[in-house]
Amino acid sequence: MVALPLPDEGSRPKPRHITLVLLALAAGVSLLSLGTGAAGLPPARLLAALSGIDALTPAESLILHDIRLPRLAMGLMVGAALAVAGALMQGLFRNPLADPGIVGVGAGAGLGAVLAIVLGGLLPPALAALIGGQLVPFAAFLGGWIATLILARAAMSGGRTSVATLLLAGIALGALAGAATGILTFLADDQQLRDLTFWSMGSLAGASWARIATALPLILPVVLLAPLLARALNGLALGEAQAAHMGIAVERTKRLTILATAAAAGAATAIAGGIGFIGIVVPHLLRLACGPDHRTLLPHAALLGGTLLVAADMIARTLTAPAELPIGIVTATLGAPIFLWILLRRRGLAGI
Repeated sequence: MVALPLPDEGSRPKPRHITLVLLALAAGVSLLSLGTGAAGLPPARLLAALSGIDALTPAESLILHDIRLPRLAMGLMVGAALAVAGALMQGLFRNPLADPGIVGVGAGAGLGAVLAIVLGGLLPPALAALIGGQLVPFAAFLGGWIATLILARAAMSGGRTSVATLLLAGIALGALAGAATGILTFLADDQQLRDLTFWSMGSLAGASWARIATALPLILPVVLLAPLLARALNGLALGEAQAAHMGIAVERTKRLTILATAAAAGAATAIAGGIGFIGIVVPHLLRLACGPDHRTLLPHAALLGGTLLVAADMIARTLTAPAELPIGIVTATLGAPIFLWILLRRRGLAGI
């Protein structure tokens, strides 16, 4: 593991200044997102409506309230969830290259989604009608939670949670889920293959207030309460033994961090599909700006994660308009070079 050093307060901007910058950035990107799209509702028209100078037509009001506002809210929520989950995992593993996928959420959620897409037609008609269009998100969330419970049980022995065992078990479970996904992909028809491909690359195209409501009860408490783990995660940066001497409940911190990560990342993956690199890149960029103190890192990660995902969605909607790129392609294109830079920058410390 690579210990994350405590911040050098004198060489970095003050946290409140970073907060103001991130809030302004989030507001600006949100306004651009609401005013950008294939349908005509430019930012200038939107500003006039918001300021009371002009009123929206019924068609424009429908576009704003039923399409773009849910999409913006879902982007902010999913981005915040992935970034906070990434920061929690990196704090737990004491490694800036850790990712929410380490706890098996991505593998389990992916397998659940594939099962729903390929085998969903075998459900009894009454059950299919009851679940409706929420079958894939529900199956993805259930798969992520089952994977997390299996890993937590595998890593727990004698009342203690082994982080190394958790990592190895996550790799094994990911390989097993990948094999099962491959078998189901082989059995899928052409339309199911298209659905599988689109879901695996992530999208906010299915955003709706109903879908947001299914994930909000899991994501919002994690994002709001994650800073309560800040002191414990700061102590873990010094090592488990030192943290215990400081009076930190190490085992409870591990379990709460794993559960919080599973809840946030699992719910985000369930409603938006597979979106990579947000959980790795956002916390690392913030460490460069304000240091690794989790008291500021966690709330700032929520702000920057949501902002970056909304910006990526805006690019995905406009780059090939009127078609739409999967948002995972955009985040991978932007995040992969940064991730490579992190590897090169850290290889001396990590021994790679």
